[in-house]
Amino acid sequence: MRILVVEDEPTLRAQLVQAVAEAGHTVESTGDGREAHYLGEVEDFDAVVLDLGLPSLDGLSMLRRWRAAERNMPVLILTARGAWQDKVAGIDAGADDYLAKPFHIEELLARLRALLRRRGEHASAEWQCGPIVLDTRAARVLVDGRPLQLTSHEFKLLALLMQRKGEVLSRTELSEHLYPQASERDSNTIEVFVGRLRKKLPAGSIETVRGLGYRLADAGA
Repeated sequence: MRILVVEDEPTLRAQLVQAVAEAGHTVESTGDGREAHYLGEVEDFDAVVLDLGLPSLDGLSMLRRWRAAERNMPVLILTARGAWQDKVAGIDAGADDYLAKPFHIEELLARLRALLRRRGEHASAEWQCGPIVLDTRAARVLVDGRPLQLTSHEFKLLALLMQRKGEVLSRTELSEHLYPQASERDSNTIEVFVGRLRKKLPAGSIETVRGLGYRLADAGA
């Protein structure tokens, strides 16, 4: 999944980026409120981790603007404020969940997984499509109960296809979720990763929809 991390404290931001990336996600990050607001308006993210105390534009104002513009990605807000009024203000502004500082990284990842499950209508941390099982907690994949060795890019690609099982995803959309920086994106490389993934998955798991893109199918159906 593609996650935006917005945190102005450099050390914490680096820790969050590393943890979220190690959980199998593609991550973009910034410590500036106005840059974060711009990214949230023009880029598509599966979720946002948003600190409230930001320079140039505070998190609550940013969130209100996103929601007013009908940007509906799940948002987990981070705040050092302990008063319940601040938590209520965050939820009223459009946040889906909140986490007060200091916090354990493991709890943040668990809350992020929960938000992604709700967005993708997955009831558990294990996503299944036929014999394929993707464990979002352990960032691993099983096929017929046996572990499948995937590169980080292959895992991210499969995770997006599984989250939106049955939907046709274009090469451009897959590329945007695979690469955090626009300069690195090349939709042609998606064909390479899809080809490698097909060799590791049961036959017929990834279908090509001519002229449109790819979709994940239940190979056991």
